Amino acid sequence: MKLHFLGANRQVTGSRYCLETEGTRILIDCGLFQERAYLERNWAPSPVAPSEIDAIVLTHVHIDHCGLIPRLVQEGFNGPIYCTRPSVELAGIMLRDAARIQLEDAKYKRRRHMKEGRRGKYPVVPLYTEEAVTATLSLLKGVPYGKPVPLQDAATVTFHEAGHILGSAMLEFQVPSNGGGTRIIFSGDIGQWNKPIIRDPTLFHESDYVVMETTYGNRDHPESGDIERQFERVINRTVQQGGNVVIPIPAIERAQEVIYYISRLAYARRIPLLNVFLDSPMAVDVMRVFPHFQECFDWDTRELIELDEPPLEFPGLHMARSVEESKSINQHKQPCIIMSTSGMCTAGRIKHHLRKNIGRPESTILFVGYQAQGTLGRQILEGNPIVRIHGRQWKVKADIERIDGCSGHADRRALLTWIGNLTRPPRHVFLTHGDEEAAQQLAKDIRSRFGWSVSVPHYQETADLASTPSPRPGHGSAEQA
Repeated sequence: MKLHFLGANRQVTGSRYCLETEGTRILIDCGLFQERAYLERNWAPSPVAPSEIDAIVLTHVHIDHCGLIPRLVQEGFNGPIYCTRPSVELAGIMLRDAARIQLEDAKYKRRRHMKEGRRGKYPVVPLYTEEAVTATLSLLKGVPYGKPVPLQDAATVTFHEAGHILGSAMLEFQVPSNGGGTRIIFSGDIGQWNKPIIRDPTLFHESDYVVMETTYGNRDHPESGDIERQFERVINRTVQQGGNVVIPIPAIERAQEVIYYISRLAYARRIPLLNVFLDSPMAVDVMRVFPHFQECFDWDTRELIELDEPPLEFPGLHMARSVEESKSINQHKQPCIIMSTSGMCTAGRIKHHLRKNIGRPESTILFVGYQAQGTLGRQILEGNPIVRIHGRQWKVKADIERIDGCSGHADRRALLTWIGNLTRPPRHVFLTHGDEEAAQQLAKDIRSRFGWSVSVPHYQETADLASTPSPRPGHGSAEQA
């Protein structure tokens, strides 16, 4: 039995692993590499031939976990793709949007290369087509949480709540053997505890091997205080000033979480009745999926629905899907709240709302998510007095605010709590899905606190689980990462 590490190794995106047992190959996730340094891996042939993959098991539908599956299908994979039932519905939204972006990027690069008379490093074609996405969606098999799913005769997999986004899962594999079998847990992306709407992450008592994410492996989330009170303060102050609250927001989960907090304030009349706009076609589509899966909500959210205070709808909330609806938002004269994608202000409708509000001292730009280095959101958050939007320079006069506590990932303390819930030492812990510094720090913490065997695999390393838990290099590629 072997475990191949094919992505998200000593870096964050491109999550992909292959479990090989008894002649069966099972791919766990197949995500898009998004860091600039690793983009060539998206174009490289699959490290495991598509025809040799018997099934894919998907933790959740963020693009760094599922965004490369259509390319695998385009190259010949046609086996089952197992995921939770909410993920089946969300995958169509995410992958069709990814295909659209691929097409637009290819068109833009062709125009630029023709204008500049040069050729780029990568082919000027989409990674995959809309047809490949349609073929991918036909292979999805929605399964319930908590019920073992047989993967031929090689193993079973059970999906457990990960608490990261709607439909996210931790995967528990049981691989039979003469000695009774081997249990392997893939954490997927571990969410935070006590977050609104969805259930808390699952804790496990035992496992032979653990493959664990480390996104925040070397840092803790800052103490955020009462998140509702932070929203209340920012909204009321901005309304009193006569301005708008503009919130750059990711389409999935973060948008729903912010709506949850605003709805609580609205129902309690802690903020005035005002128009709240969700301006993102993808976010609107995602919002329509949530009511279909109320069984995935936590107890508090289900209770609010029973009390006729549904947290994802309230008076004044408007969904803007079309371009015309989006443009009409800026015609409103009264103070309002505008949530729009993208979350880091790199593209999308948020830029139009920033242009209308960033120069208004009475308005507030409110950040609720991480802003990566070099993004427009980071420039605004760091206090740049002038920023460039749509080719023009704009003076930043609006108030700039940030609310911590909305991250979808467990921090270092929570990760140690999660792994520390095991009642006996696993044979080995593999740390993935984090920058090298974060993964190495968590490895050091696990060794010092628990004394367990732990490592941080390189890209394309292979662990022989039958003989030794320690990874060994793969076929010539291990030193590239």
